[in-house]
Amino acid sequence: MIITDTHTHLYSEAFDTDRKAMIERAISQNVSRFFIPAIDSTYTKAMMTLEADFPDHVFLMMGLHPTSVKDNYKEELKHVEDLLAKRHFYAVGEIGIDLYWDTSTLSIQQEAFKYQIELAKQYGLPIVIHCRNAFDEIFEVLEEVADDKLFGIFHCFTGTLEQAHRAISYNMKLGIGGVATFKNGKIDQFLKAIDLKHIVLETDSPYLAPKPYRGKRNESAYITKVLEKLADIYSVSEEKIAEITTANSKDIFGI
Repeated sequence: MIITDTHTHLYSEAFDTDRKAMIERAISQNVSRFFIPAIDSTYTKAMMTLEADFPDHVFLMMGLHPTSVKDNYKEELKHVEDLLAKRHFYAVGEIGIDLYWDTSTLSIQQEAFKYQIELAKQYGLPIVIHCRNAFDEIFEVLEEVADDKLFGIFHCFTGTLEQAHRAISYNMKLGIGGVATFKNGKIDQFLKAIDLKHIVLETDSPYLAPKPYRGKRNESAYITKVLEKLADIYSVSEEKIAEITTANSKDIFGI
């Protein structure tokens, strides 16, 4: 059984004391494919080191996270553009709009989001979308740029069934993680209405740990709890969930 974590910040400072042991713990539980989203230029070196240390398991994305879209965002976008021109990445992400922390940057977040979508299309890459308190704003951009070159993952999907179908209509898989195990997470109530061909698994570690670890540091090994939950929701084996979601991740990332 091969389990794929399509979204994990393994370079995070939260893992500085036990990163190698934490990754090996995940691998020992069949979680052997880790897709690593970018945040901003301050993490690039740590991402490259992580890839060098685990070349058979770690696959990097490149992008500017919406909460890092600040006064210097044009310099940061140049950093993204330069690296995409220099070497291969598996996605442009994570990118999008976040109106939870700061609504005053909406216009430049929208600009950065559109710019990076165009970069992804230029290189034939998927996008990985971060959306927080911004479904309408995200969909507005996707509607504007939608074409057959647009595809990717709607990371940490926490919307409604209607929003799930709309995301899928833009060639997006839904990234399902710890929220599916929460009592008040809500997506577990309608997830079975979404065909498994549209689902990928993720942790977003060190954030959003699933039950029974909620509130603690998340890690990639805990994706097995998400796997268990989806097996229960869809009434199929955990092996089947792992097989389908890993195949879906290969369709998106090309590896």
